[in-house]
Amino acid sequence: MNETKKDRGSFSSGIGFVLAAAGSAVGLGNLWRFPYLAAQYGGGIFIVIYIIIALTFGFTIMTTEIAIGRKTGVSPLIAYGKIHSKFKFLGVLACIVPIIILPYYCVIGGWVMKYMFTFVGGNGVAAAGSDFFGNFIGSTGSPLGFFAFFLAITAIIVLLGVNKGIERVSKVLMPALLVLAVVICIFIMTMDGSGEGIKYYLVPDMAKFTWKAIPAALGQIFYSMSLAMGIMITYGSYTKKETNLVKSVNQIEIFDTVVALLAGFMVVPVVYMVGGAEATANSGPGLMFVALPQVFNAMPAGGVLGALFFILVFFAALTSSISLMEAILSCFMDKFKIGRIPACLAVLVLSIILGVPSSMGNGAWAHITLAGMDFLTFFDWISNSVLMPIVALITCIMIGYFVKPKVILEEATRNGEKLGRKGLYIVMVKVVAPICLVIILLAYTLAQFGLFSM
Repeated sequence: MNETKKDRGSFSSGIGFVLAAAGSAVGLGNLWRFPYLAAQYGGGIFIVIYIIIALTFGFTIMTTEIAIGRKTGVSPLIAYGKIHSKFKFLGVLACIVPIIILPYYCVIGGWVMKYMFTFVGGNGVAAAGSDFFGNFIGSTGSPLGFFAFFLAITAIIVLLGVNKGIERVSKVLMPALLVLAVVICIFIMTMDGSGEGIKYYLVPDMAKFTWKAIPAALGQIFYSMSLAMGIMITYGSYTKKETNLVKSVNQIEIFDTVVALLAGFMVVPVVYMVGGAEATANSGPGLMFVALPQVFNAMPAGGVLGALFFILVFFAALTSSISLMEAILSCFMDKFKIGRIPACLAVLVLSIILGVPSSMGNGAWAHITLAGMDFLTFFDWISNSVLMPIVALITCIMIGYFVKPKVILEEATRNGEKLGRKGLYIVMVKVVAPICLVIILLAYTLAQFGLFSM
């Protein structure tokens, strides 16, 4: 197993692993999706629900996946079969998830680059135009070019390897991301009229509670913590045996949650200041690319704030796309016994094949739909709302009733670490998490077809 790990690469230190895993978790799910969900579901009350779920459900799935990766020392494609022979098929599903996500994620990453260059170039006024986003994604050449650019940057970093590429870049980008986030938050706190927006975001109000916030927060955990994508198993397989796994999981949880909260702090109070409570609650998925540029344009020094914000989002998107590509690469290298370069070339070809329709589905190919959805929306739905909950659900069943939680707990504490949430883990993996996953699967599937309102 050690030989295999050496050939595939490994993180040089525990902090390298934590920053890389946190970099994966801190992506567009935190910077884009979390703020609009927090805005939509009442700010402070959504935050309380999210934190509770992160410390229970999120902790359970993340601990399981990292422990499986470190115990087996192989990619998710092979790891499930090594844990239990009857669950080899789960490795295939876990490998398919990042294959589907990476291409459209890079398309959205290209959109972020477009806005970053626009604001850094001093053209924030143009980005605030009501038709700017629609015209951009509805064209052909520009979004495809930014998609290719973002994909190429991701591939170059991954080609450098686990230690010299992923770990080194994460050690630079993650602290930079955190500093940028804090700077933007301080900037917002000093603005006139920010107090009411901050209050809306941070102070829980039970009057704003809705049961729909629970499946929304459960679904957000997958995005925020990179769960059921094969990523944490992959990164766990690169982790040295002497690394304190319990401490690492706690640090990743804290880093991820802090950045998610900072992301909401950067966005929700700003939108509230300009549009009030109603506009904030109704901002929705278009918040980052439509509402925020308009808000920045209406603010003093909004151009500077917009430039800093989209640089931050670019860093977050890049660290996540790196982890997605690495998860696929590890599967290809283990399955076909090939090196990093041919595996990366294969991933690039796959990503282009799926990424082009994801980009053009908003423009020239908008008339082509899958189950009534454009390509990007369909790929997002099938991966995030269907496959990921299924992978996590079967993982819980496998560990809870076939392998037994003891195996994961022994791996997590192999160096004498104390796991304070041991009892919680057993109850979660056997009972609570499976119930939560069924709720997610049903809620998001029904919502996609208009049978349930989210």
